[in-house]
Amino acid sequence: MIARLTGIIDSAAADSAIVDVNGVGYLVFASARTLGQLPRAGEVASLLIETHVREDHIHLYGFASVEERDWFRLLTTVQGVGARLALALLGTLAPAALAEAVLMQDKTSLTRAPGVGPKLAQRIVTELKDKVGGIALAGAAAAALDAAPKGPLADAVSALVNLGYRRVEAMGAVSAAARDLGRQASTEALIRAGLKELSH
Repeated sequence: MIARLTGIIDSAAADSAIVDVNGVGYLVFASARTLGQLPRAGEVASLLIETHVREDHIHLYGFASVEERDWFRLLTTVQGVGARLALALLGTLAPAALAEAVLMQDKTSLTRAPGVGPKLAQRIVTELKDKVGGIALAGAAAAALDAAPKGPLADAVSALVNLGYRRVEAMGAVSAAARDLGRQASTEALIRAGLKELSH
């Protein structure tokens, strides 16, 4: 199983690149983000590789970072999200933005990716919100909390945490409540709406 390729960039297309490793050209599919970071043809590049073996083909998917590769693996666990769609999502949203979209239940951001409609965006948010307890989401949650001004939002998150909910869950529920009620909503209103969100 191929896990990394280091070689000379032979050529690049809209969705792939050919990497020449000691005279063997490997066709590597990648997101627009990773392809945009590759050097020019004739220069050396190194890509993390995810190998997909099927009865009728072997496809190599390349990534410029560990975070992008991990998100690719996670996205392809969602029903209806294949490798190409996962790459489209990663080309539209950076790993940190994906984490934030799932955390905030922001389906609109996900639908910016080609081929992702509202129903699939909802499925991605629903299926990944519990799986993404890893570094990416934890980091995004911490950053969002640190950036959030002190006030009703922060107070509502604290109240839900005190009621026994995980901080990441509380943050997502309060953010969704704030989108529905408006940023000027009171702490009490945000708590009530947040609890309703968490009960779904």
